[in-house]
Amino acid sequence: MVHLNISSIFRIIAKSLGLCFMKSNKLLRAAIIIAIIMLNIGCDQVSKSIVRSHIEAYSSLRFLGGHFMLTRVENTGAFLSMGDQIPGYLHAILLSIIPAAFLIWGIWYLISNTALSRATIIGICFMIGGGAGNVFDRIIHGSVTDFLYIDFPPFHTGVFNMADLSITSGVIIILIDMGMKKRKDKRIGAEQADL
Repeated sequence: MVHLNISSIFRIIAKSLGLCFMKSNKLLRAAIIIAIIMLNIGCDQVSKSIVRSHIEAYSSLRFLGGHFMLTRVENTGAFLSMGDQIPGYLHAILLSIIPAAFLIWGIWYLISNTALSRATIIGICFMIGGGAGNVFDRIIHGSVTDFLYIDFPPFHTGVFNMADLSITSGVIIILIDMGMKKRKDKRIGAEQADL
């Protein structure tokens, strides 16, 4: 019987993505990192393009008894429309230029830091890909297209998009990886104390 835990699932995903070569070949490592980021950006941009071309602004399609909704909202701010009232030049600096610079730094950090775990690399790639998708929208379209809404009382979301889903998934992957590392370090510490 095969025993799979979160750690082994991450290893399988990492190996299937070629991340087993991450420490030995810098060029391959950088290409894989860029590919994962571009895959996230691509999924985000394709989904937003479909929504922009097939759903009118502020109209809605409801599914699963109204628990899942596709709606098109153009968000000129950041998360949950924060910052949408900031004046023009300051808006561009705070919501486009600074985030773009941070994303470029993040790519450099990922490529240059070989000490990161595979799961952390994947998580950061998801976060950068999602962030880049939203920054691209702000620069090209002047707003971010949000279109997904989930309502399963008492749980409900704001309207979000695939980029937000990538960012959230990246954070969750990193938190799981940190928790597993902490548990492993604790176990190793306990084993060493027993010696």
